[in-house]
Amino acid sequence: MDLDLSGKHALVCGASEGIGHAAAIELALLGANVTVLARREDALRGVAATLPCHKAGQKHGWISADANETSALSARVHELAAGTPVHILVNNSGGPPGGRAVEADAEAYLAAFRQHLLGNQALVQAVVAGMQSAQWGRIVNVISTSVKEPIANLGVSNTVRGAVASWSKTLSRELGGFGITVNNVLPGYTRTRRLDQILDDRVASTGKDRDQIAATMLASVPAARFAEATEIAAAIAFLSSPAAAYINGVSLAVDGGRMQSI
Repeated sequence: MDLDLSGKHALVCGASEGIGHAAAIELALLGANVTVLARREDALRGVAATLPCHKAGQKHGWISADANETSALSARVHELAAGTPVHILVNNSGGPPGGRAVEADAEAYLAAFRQHLLGNQALVQAVVAGMQSAQWGRIVNVISTSVKEPIANLGVSNTVRGAVASWSKTLSRELGGFGITVNNVLPGYTRTRRLDQILDDRVASTGKDRDQIAATMLASVPAARFAEATEIAAAIAFLSSPAAAYINGVSLAVDGGRMQSI
């Protein structure tokens, strides 16, 4: 199986922690030159400095940008891609706050749409020319299982994640002829700061004990445990590899079997 990413340049968003950080490590282990992107410059410096370098000439870097500031994000990534074309883009950013869809105000929807869909769009537009020129590219969007089965008390997230999934499917058809694949990874309950946020929201909304809520969540997972960020990252790395060249336009759940739909 060809998993070698030597000579490829990967841009991994949300890479200061959690799934993004784990994905940056996995891609570096496969030989890619990795640029990590997030808001916190101090954290990014540390991540870039500690990514593995096992291939001759392999090097890593970082850029600081905020997905909520679309114009600035676009400018920074256009500048990066002009110097070093990006072959692999991992779109990944933190989820919107919890709450019921019916109670969310318009600004909550607009903010989430701006961060997730418009931010992803700006990133794709900044890097796609280099992928088309190389006739090779991988775009992997880290979304949520909610694109298939909405998650209770995540109304805004469910809505916007679904829009991102439809956008991704459309791109996969538009870009497939250039050797570019566009796929989604749908993490289940994963040990990250996002899981802590979900647990805190459910404690606040129900008044139940945190351990009790966690146990209820785990009861819905056949694997009977939460995922580790490295397990989500492994799926991202595979979809980014040459071996996944004919996988395009899919939404891959990495959820321990929690979803009940086919």
